[in-house]
Amino acid sequence: MNEKTIIDFSAADEQDRWEIINDAVMGGVSDSGISIVDNKAALFQGIVSLENNGGFASMRTHPGKFELSGYSGLMIRVKGDGKDYRLRLRTDNDYDGIAYQVDFSTEQDNWTTARLSFDTFTPVFRGTVINDAPPLDINAICRIGFMISDKQEGPFQLEIEWIKAYS
Repeated sequence: MNEKTIIDFSAADEQDRWEIINDAVMGGVSDSGISIVDNKAALFQGIVSLENNGGFASMRTHPGKFELSGYSGLMIRVKGDGKDYRLRLRTDNDYDGIAYQVDFSTEQDNWTTARLSFDTFTPVFRGTVINDAPPLDINAICRIGFMISDKQEGPFQLEIEWIKAYS
C-alpha cells in the first residue's frame, strides 16, 4: 500500500490552514473551535444546538492543492466521543457549493484509524444528496473538512492526528 501524508497536526502552522463554519451561517447557534493538543493533534470541539433550525458545526481547510491523483481514498486517525462525524471534500474554492462526504463513527476516548474510499463519498448541497452531480474528481480536491450534524445535539469533541491518502 502506498501512503501520502496530506495533513499532520504536529506541524506548527497546520492550525492556520483551517476555518470554522457553523450553522450560524443560516441563523443557528451551534458553536465550535479548533485547537492543537500536545503539539500532535487538532481538537475540534463545541456544542451543536438545534435552535433556530440549526444543527451542525464544521471545520475545513482553506483552499489548497492536495494532488491526490492515483490514490484510492483517505485514512484518518481520530479519537472521538462516540458520535458520528463526516469527512467532507470540495473540488472548488467556492464558500458554498457541492461537497462530497462520507460518514465515520468514533469510539469514545479511543484512537481509531478509518479508511474512507473515494468511491464511497456522496455529493451533497446543504445536506441534500445531489443525484445528478458529477462524480468526485480526485484531481480537483482542494478542501478537506470535518462536520458533525444529524441532530446530534450537545457537546462534542473530535481529535484528529493526521489525514493520509492511500492506494
